[in-house]
Amino acid sequence: MNIQYDEAIDGALAPFAKADVLSDLQHRIPTLRLLHREEDLRPFECDGLAAYRVLPMLVAMPDNLADVETLLARCHALGVPVVTRGAGTGLSGGALPLERGVLLVMSRFQEIIDIDPDARTARLQPGVRNLAISEAAAPYGLYYAPDPSSQIACSIGGNVAENAGGVHCLKYGLTVHNVVRVEVITIEGERMSLGAEALDAPGFDLLALFNGSEGMLGVITEITVRLLPLPEVAKVLMASFDDVEKAGEAVGDIIAAGIIPGGLEMMDRLAIQAAEDFVHAGYPLDASAILLCELDGVLADVDDDCATVRGVLEKAGATEIRQARDDAERAVFWSGRKNAFPAVGRLSPDYYCMDGTIPRRELPRVLNGIAEISRESGLRVANVFHAGDGNMHPLILFDANREGELELAEDVGGRILELCVNAGGSITGEHGVGREKINQMCSQFDADEITVFHALKAAFDPKTLLNPGKNIPTLARCAEFGAMHVHHNQLPHPELPRF
Repeated sequence: MNIQYDEAIDGALAPFAKADVLSDLQHRIPTLRLLHREEDLRPFECDGLAAYRVLPMLVAMPDNLADVETLLARCHALGVPVVTRGAGTGLSGGALPLERGVLLVMSRFQEIIDIDPDARTARLQPGVRNLAISEAAAPYGLYYAPDPSSQIACSIGGNVAENAGGVHCLKYGLTVHNVVRVEVITIEGERMSLGAEALDAPGFDLLALFNGSEGMLGVITEITVRLLPLPEVAKVLMASFDDVEKAGEAVGDIIAAGIIPGGLEMMDRLAIQAAEDFVHAGYPLDASAILLCELDGVLADVDDDCATVRGVLEKAGATEIRQARDDAERAVFWSGRKNAFPAVGRLSPDYYCMDGTIPRRELPRVLNGIAEISRESGLRVANVFHAGDGNMHPLILFDANREGELELAEDVGGRILELCVNAGGSITGEHGVGREKINQMCSQFDADEITVFHALKAAFDPKTLLNPGKNIPTLARCAEFGAMHVHHNQLPHPELPRF
C-alpha cells in the first residue's frame, strides 16, 4: 500500500540516526531488550490491519517499569517518536510502527496484581489478556464484562487505548465504563495516577480522556477494572427474519419495550452462511438476517423478559424464534457470532473490517445504504452488528491480488463511514481511528474541534512524539481530503509521518 507522508510533521523532528539512538539506549538501559535487525523487526510491522505495513526503526521489549521510564525519557530528550503496542490485535492501524521511531512492546507485563472480591476490582498489568481477567475472577463469582471478539488474545492495555467494547457492551458498557483507575508514564518518563477506586476523584476526569486515547497521551502501565457478579442465569433467543429491515426495526422495538438485553447482535445472510459453515452453530441458512438477544439476571426476571422479547419479535415479523435449551446451546449460538470475522475470511482471499456507529433507529436506512454501495462497487459486504448500541462491523470482501481492489475496498469503507456520520453516528465504536480512519475524522469534526484535539495532545505531549500521525489529522490534510473528496468522490490513502 502506498501510504502518504506528512512532510510538515517530519520536518519538525530533531535529526537523529538509528545507530546513535541504538547506542544511547543500549548504554543507558543495559537490561532493556532491543531489536534492530530487519529479520527481528519484521513480525512487528503491522497490527491486525495487515494492509498497512511499516518496518520500525527499533523494537523495545521491557519487562520492568524502570526501563520504560528511562526509555521514554531518553526518546523525549533525543526527539525520537514512540509507538506503544500490546497484543497487536487492533484493527485500525493504531499500533502501526514508524520508520524512524521506537516501537514499545508492553506484552511482557502480564501480571494480575490483585483481585479484591469485596471491592469487586482487579489490578492488572497492561499485557493481561481480556479473557484471563474473567477466568481469574470466576472463583469469586465475578467477571469482567467487556468482551471483544478477540478477547482470547487482546490485552487490557490495548482495550483501554481503543476503548474496546464487545457483544455485552449494550447493558454493561464499554471499557471506559468498567475502568476505575489507570497508572501511566508520560513521554518525559514521569508517572501519573488517574482515577480512583472510590466513586469519584478530584479534578478533571482525565481517566475518561485516556480511555480511547490510542497511545497518544501516555503509556499505560497498570489498570484497575470493575468486576461484576456472575448473573444467576442467562438465556438467549435467536430470531430469524426474511428481511434485513425488519430485523433492524426489531432492535429498536426491543429497547422501546423497556428491555436492556445483556447482548443484542445482528448478522446478515452472508455473515450467517459464513459462520454456519465454519462453526455449525445451527443458524438458519435461508434467513436474510438473525438477531441474537441475551437476557441475564435472576431467573424470574429473565423468564419474564424472554416472554416480552418473544412477543416483540413476533410482532416485528420474525419467521422463527428459538431459545437456547441450556448453557451449552447458548454457547453454541454465541460461537457463530464470536467467530464471524474468521468465518468470513473463508469466503474471500481478503476482507476489510470496518467499524462505525449509528443511532439504532437508523439501522434499516443504513443497511439499505450499505447494500447500495455494495452493488455499485461490485464488492460483497457481510454485516455483523452490535445492534443494541448501533455499533456496526461491515466486512468488505475483496482480492488484493487483483489490481485496484484494495483501493476500491478502502473507498467502500470510507463511503460507509460517511454514511454513518450522515445518519448522526460516528466513524468508530470500538476499533479506534488509528491510521485507518484519519481521513474520515475530517468529516466527523470541523477545524475548531480538531484544533482542540491537537491542543489536548500538546498538553501531555508537546513534542508530538507519542504515536504521531494517528487519530488526529492535520488541518492541511483535512483541506486536501475535502477537495479530493468533493472533486473526485474518492478517498486518498491515509497520511503517515516519515518517522
